[in-house]
Amino acid sequence: MQRRIVPLAIASLCAMAFTGAHAADADSYPNKTVKIIVGFQAGGPTDVVARLAARALSDALKSPFIVENKPGATSNIASEMVAAAPPDGYTLLLAASPLVMNKYVYPQQKFDPLKSFEPVSKISVAPGVLSVSPKSPAKTYQEFEALAKQKPDGLSYGSTGKGGTQHMAMLRLEELTGMKMVHVPYGGTTGVINDLMSSTIDAAFMTSMGSMPNLVAGKVRPLAVAGPKRLPGLPNVPTFAEVGVPAMKSDSWNALLAPAGTPKAVVDKLAAVLEKAVHTKEFQDALVPQGSMLIGNTPQQFKAELKEEVAFWADQFKKAKIGND
Repeated sequence: MQRRIVPLAIASLCAMAFTGAHAADADSYPNKTVKIIVGFQAGGPTDVVARLAARALSDALKSPFIVENKPGATSNIASEMVAAAPPDGYTLLLAASPLVMNKYVYPQQKFDPLKSFEPVSKISVAPGVLSVSPKSPAKTYQEFEALAKQKPDGLSYGSTGKGGTQHMAMLRLEELTGMKMVHVPYGGTTGVINDLMSSTIDAAFMTSMGSMPNLVAGKVRPLAVAGPKRLPGLPNVPTFAEVGVPAMKSDSWNALLAPAGTPKAVVDKLAAVLEKAVHTKEFQDALVPQGSMLIGNTPQQFKAELKEEVAFWADQFKKAKIGND
């Protein structure tokens, strides 16, 4: 009997030592520079959020947090880099919505949005805004839907590419309303907005964060917001719920994640800083006028939302017959 107790006691002591070591690591974290990897170009919406987060974390935790841009493959290069990094809290990912959608476009990706990361906090959400060219006869969403139904495949819409956020948003709208339009894919947002302004295409879902100046100036005409409430910068533009399509929701979010296995205490420490940061004037002034809604949720809340999104997009891509599971 005693011979059995000894190994159990040793195992128990090892477990306590392991737990204590992680607690000590979390107490001293961070004690060196932390890298926040962004999968998009510097100056873009996700990069703006990343630099705000880096500044807030640096100030609160008294250690440098720096942003590194690793664009490519719709952010997959950055995601794969962080998924493979040591789970010590010193390499983090500032991700956007493609994190949960890309596997249908890039089936060979080397990470899983749920298994490869520890969710820290969703920082902000920017809803999509259905917009039409300035020359469109449709002045309201109702007029746009009527026009699209009068001319099946007669209207065109742009997106950043097959399976991207803008493309999937319009497919969802077609599914909910019975509209049918012609998809024109582009290599990025610049082509979409330029051709929408010049009336080369008829419509597009624009992400409010980054598109607000053109929307406010009337260079494109916003018709409906695919979010829970009207945007402060577009107070006269109704939500889809207000125009009779309450199930039409589309947004682009930005959030912080760590590699899977990162100690919970480290994740919680990062999340606590961000939860406070989103209520500061710096975050409010930088993001709200651009159409973002600030979140700052807990790791548990963010993890639950990720699970819901993965399930939702699996269904949507299946209906669209895009990608293979």
